[in-house]
Amino acid sequence: MKKQESYRVLIIHNYYQIPGGEDTVVSNEKRLLEQHGHAAFFYMRKNQEINGFSLFQKLSFPFQTVFSHRTYREIKKIIRDKHIDLIHVHNTLSLISPSVYYAAFKCKVPVIQTVHNFRLLCPGATFVRNGMICEDCVEKGLFCSVKGKCYRNSRLQTFVSAFTLKLHRIMGTYGRIYYICLTEFNKKKLLQLNNRGKQLIEPDHIFVKPNFVWSKSEILPMSKRKNQYLYAGRLDTLKGIWVLLEAWEKINDCQLMLCGGGPEEAQVSSFLKKKGFDKVGLFGQVTHEKVLEILRESKALIMPTQWYEGQPMVILESYSVGTPVIGSSLGNVKDMIVEGVTGCTFTHNEPEELRHIIEHFPEFEAAAIRKHFDEKYGSEENYEKLIEIYERSIENR
Repeated sequence: MKKQESYRVLIIHNYYQIPGGEDTVVSNEKRLLEQHGHAAFFYMRKNQEINGFSLFQKLSFPFQTVFSHRTYREIKKIIRDKHIDLIHVHNTLSLISPSVYYAAFKCKVPVIQTVHNFRLLCPGATFVRNGMICEDCVEKGLFCSVKGKCYRNSRLQTFVSAFTLKLHRIMGTYGRIYYICLTEFNKKKLLQLNNRGKQLIEPDHIFVKPNFVWSKSEILPMSKRKNQYLYAGRLDTLKGIWVLLEAWEKINDCQLMLCGGGPEEAQVSSFLKKKGFDKVGLFGQVTHEKVLEILRESKALIMPTQWYEGQPMVILESYSVGTPVIGSSLGNVKDMIVEGVTGCTFTHNEPEELRHIIEHFPEFEAAAIRKHFDEKYGSEENYEKLIEIYERSIENR
């Protein structure tokens, strides 16, 4: 690989109150840049700060969500003091706000936004309403979301989210940014911003670069693996936990490992006891290391999601240990599975189809899955793509 210019990068991230995969991605990319000799600075806020707000701060908070003067001032100062070459934004909701973009514009520094979810098109960020996939905000306008209380089940918070998006569309904010989409599916969705007669986003400003994970694990041949399958994620209807359990009612000859907590953990536990499932283990939250250990010795990871997802890190981790994925034929999960090579897909709301796949599960080559991981989700390949995007944004400023 050719020697790259060293950049001074300001990474921006607003942590949600509940930790998630985005936080891991931010940490991974900062470490990756530093390992290759770049200066990576970090500006972050945590939404937990909101819990300590005074009454005045709470009343003014909706306005700060649209534009934070604090962020604007602080980012401009960091850019000047640290001689920043470019800004890489991951999340701005709620405390940082889109004002970070304007601080960069003012200082003539290019902005790259990693698109982790669908918030630029959907105030709720998920394209889900009442447990069903919904794209009304794309087809009919953002304020369809207010009636459905699509953000945090609150009309007021949903209105603020929709208003922020609408205002920055009118101001042309999104047309001045470069974007990293995690999959081709995400890129296709992002380009729907241009579907209603106005070009709100520049198509040549969009790049596809997946997330990555580090892995030095030795893969275990399929012949030496246990007769078990793993579900690792939130215990939630939207994640497909009930589709999975319905499929498993008629499966008797292999073990299902359920790792994770969530809003329906108690119901899942009660259901398993009532049905007397002796081939399903409910383990609750387990460490990342334990998940990798179970993945390494399992026949497959199961992802029965009922929505589009972002880019589930657990799929990357599964590939890193040579384990195939059985996933819903929907959104990003479908996009990440190479049928017959890294796994197989089923119709997302058809438990019988899932059961049939498990009962007739084909042979996969662990080495071929790991090769796919190394070529697409390895750290060095990811670094080369990231720097190529940085170079393009700096050349075009």
